[in-house]
Amino acid sequence: MRSHSVQGHTEKVWDGFVRFFHWTLVVSFAASYWTSQSGMQNTHIVLGYLISVLVVARIVWGFTGTPYARFSNFVYSPGAVLGYLKAIATGHPQHYLGHNPAGGAMVVMLLVGLVVATVAGFIVLMVIEFEAPLPGLMIHMTDAQAYLWREVHETTIDVMLVMIAFHLLGVLLASIQHRENLVRAMITGIKQKPK
Repeated sequence: MRSHSVQGHTEKVWDGFVRFFHWTLVVSFAASYWTSQSGMQNTHIVLGYLISVLVVARIVWGFTGTPYARFSNFVYSPGAVLGYLKAIATGHPQHYLGHNPAGGAMVVMLLVGLVVATVAGFIVLMVIEFEAPLPGLMIHMTDAQAYLWREVHETTIDVMLVMIAFHLLGVLLASIQHRENLVRAMITGIKQKPK
């Protein structure tokens, strides 16, 4: 079900889980980044576990959840994403009730980034810190390999910070172009239907 052919005033779009996931992830990611910079390693690790659980739950919800939460509702072809970005540049993008093609692409990229960052983080935890999330998961590798995984973890987070900046810019731009408060919509779950 695509989200662009609806008439009326408002509709409940974002279910409780999507909103809980979004805002819990925002706080957890920010706190995880801050604790990594502040030397609060144990808190950083706990937040990494929390983020991992959130991401796995969101991926499952992307296949089993409510209509607007499903990947089938907001994963578009690369051509559709590029076409939407061109429409943004002209100032006349189509209004979508759920995620627009650019927003859907950003969701997927952020989820992939979170998977890469958490997997790399767990590998660093096991190999460099000698702590395993589950008994028996210890893996062995050379120091060079271990530090490569640390670099993957840190670089992925740096790339994600840039993606988050683009996400925030996209939310601001879409809010202005469509005259709707997308932040409020992610709090209440209610969005304006396209006219």
